[in-house]
Amino acid sequence: MEILNYAFMQRALLAAVLVGITAPAVGIYLVQRRQALMGDGIGHVAMTGVGLGFLLTWSPVWMATLVSVLGAVLMELIRWYGKTRGDIALAMLFYGGMAGGVMFINLAPTGSNANLTSYLFGSLSTVSESDVTAICLLAAFVVLVTLGLRRQLFAISQDEEFARVTGLPVRALNLLTAVTAAVTVTVAMRVVGLLLVSALMVVPVAAAQQLTRSFAATFAVAVAIGVTVTISGTVTSYYQDVPPGATIVLLTIGAFVLMTALAAPLARRRARALRAAQPAADPAECKIPATRGTTGEVGV
Repeated sequence: MEILNYAFMQRALLAAVLVGITAPAVGIYLVQRRQALMGDGIGHVAMTGVGLGFLLTWSPVWMATLVSVLGAVLMELIRWYGKTRGDIALAMLFYGGMAGGVMFINLAPTGSNANLTSYLFGSLSTVSESDVTAICLLAAFVVLVTLGLRRQLFAISQDEEFARVTGLPVRALNLLTAVTAAVTVTVAMRVVGLLLVSALMVVPVAAAQQLTRSFAATFAVAVAIGVTVTISGTVTSYYQDVPPGATIVLLTIGAFVLMTALAAPLARRRARALRAAQPAADPAECKIPATRGTTGEVGV
């Protein structure tokens, strides 16, 4: 294929595959916890890390990882202790992260708004070898956590109180989930962009839930959708010269619409199969008539 003759596209496709795996793998736990927009908030905070990376002439990916992890931990602390004013604190954290990113990148000697745009919406041509190395290492961490601790993470996602009673370290696992989500955001920002990464974490999971019943099946289908749309979006972006992040997200939404359309007839087929499997009711003549005793009570 012509597309594989270019080194930058080889790097972009590798990054796309890793993003397609990691984003739904974390997103399934966020959806279960009803924290679907957490990735969007972390993306705002990560912008400060990107700006600091340019200002300090350090890798924007690694700096964004550090800042987003700190932001994710702070978000969890606010969720625990913020109570009624926690939403205001989170709003200031999100908007402050965005403002900090814009300010730092404009103060950087080599930074510009064009540099920031590539991180906000994704850019295929700017994925460097160092970026791929960082993405591979971070993706390995995400896969290790989401698969190795899947039972524990699923337990706290379903019912924190029950998980606490069974002896699981709920707060530690909540922090680990937040940190893993933060790492996933930085993995995906070079392909999808910080402002669109939340969609890739949530929509494939929502699409998979239209057809699947078990957690394992939802996990597998969501990852399959993620890999398919990221590769398709990357290839489409190359041949049609369109933004990769927007293309991937639109394809993901298209997958959700398709799964939703397939879900209704599949549900009807399952209902018919269930009715056919149930034993037929006894005919009326086979029923034992009720008898009335001497006391006037009805008996059998």
